[in-house]
Amino acid sequence: MLFTITNTHSPATDLGYLLHKSPFRIHSFEQVFGKAHVFYPETTPERCTAALLLEIDPIGLVRNRRGPSGEAHALEQYVNDRPYAASSFLSVAIARTFGTAMTGKSKERQELADTPLPLEVRITVLPCRGGENLLRRLFEPLSYEVTAVRHPLDEKFPEWGESAYFTVTLKNTIRLSDLLTHLYVLIPVLDDDKHYWVGDAEVEKLLRHGEGWLREHPERELITNRYLKHQKRLAREALSRLIGEEEPAADELAETHTREEEAIEKPISLAEQRIGAVIAALRSSGAKRVLDLGCGEGRLLRELLKDRAFVEIVGMDVSHRALEIASQKLRLEDLPTMQKDRIRLIHGSLTYRDKRLSGYDAATVVEVIEHQDPPRLAAFERVLFEFARPQTAVVTTPNAEYNVKFETLPAGKMRHKDHRFEWTRAEFQSWADAIAVRFAYSVRFLPIGPEDPIVGSPTQMGIFTRG
Repeated sequence: MLFTITNTHSPATDLGYLLHKSPFRIHSFEQVFGKAHVFYPETTPERCTAALLLEIDPIGLVRNRRGPSGEAHALEQYVNDRPYAASSFLSVAIARTFGTAMTGKSKERQELADTPLPLEVRITVLPCRGGENLLRRLFEPLSYEVTAVRHPLDEKFPEWGESAYFTVTLKNTIRLSDLLTHLYVLIPVLDDDKHYWVGDAEVEKLLRHGEGWLREHPERELITNRYLKHQKRLAREALSRLIGEEEPAADELAETHTREEEAIEKPISLAEQRIGAVIAALRSSGAKRVLDLGCGEGRLLRELLKDRAFVEIVGMDVSHRALEIASQKLRLEDLPTMQKDRIRLIHGSLTYRDKRLSGYDAATVVEVIEHQDPPRLAAFERVLFEFARPQTAVVTTPNAEYNVKFETLPAGKMRHKDHRFEWTRAEFQSWADAIAVRFAYSVRFLPIGPEDPIVGSPTQMGIFTRG
């Protein structure tokens, strides 16, 4: 069983610091299921590859093991795919041989450990119980570029069809610790099996290694169920702790902060002016199929639904609570069939690649980006402009310069307590211009709301057009 990681960030041999394994010798480790070897088949300043080779002893695994009798069962213990295919054995080996790297800590190079690097992973034989589609559904939302080559059951007998095994290559610009953590969790999920007993301790492992990404992953229920070997009690506990108790409180707080922001902007009717400007931009673009990303409680969706020029409308939000409120306010259950068929609400995150977002004429991102942590903006940019890639994208965000005009807003404070930043006009335009160059869009800027000759308008809007 062979697994490799390649770094192309110069000097590439820094990979050895991060893995805490010297590139200049072979490292061997005894495992309960065999041996693990770490070596570097490629070490240049431009490209460095670390390999983890597992030698699994299938006979040693079942020696002295008690289990059900029967010839078929006994044969299965000795003749199986475990010596050749990636499985929970590989996850265990990753944790034991690269454990310090998984924590993201490095005594000598902490800055490097915190830096996203251009990394490439190759797993020679990976079982995907669910096919290539599931493989992509698990890794693409985490911004991986996925290449999968499926193996036939037997090359000499092509009529037997394809197997469930793939050679998989994953590419991403990502911290090494995050990459190792994703693999640790998702490899046994793809295999849909574990070689060891799964109990309450596995819930703790999943929550620990899923911190920061699993909660917002569109396949979190599937991941949780498979990781915990379909044990319903454990899966319910994990999901409850992951989202069940935290989400309502977080949503209620977000709603409170949103109402506070609305109160600040209400004297100039900014919310209505913002929606009107976005609708006008969409009409001007000729869009018929529209995404509203970060749709919240559905205010823009309501106006889109009134205009029959928009034949398909999709609202997406990371908050289940916001989607429930949107559904109620839009009265989706009571809409006539033709109206109901035009609109759909979906749950998802703006920082994970999602195939459901592809193929639309336009996407709107209204007062959303300022809620993103700055380090996560790069993921959002790829999701919208590289993967979803609509013909038109309309982005609005507060103009920080205008805040001095709000009498009820204390000096130096942002309009919403959940805002991670608020940009000046120059900062927004610099960000938007860089995106346009990077992803082959053009962009123009329009003010929204009353315009002051010194500080500009309260909201700034960028209209991106592809090609």
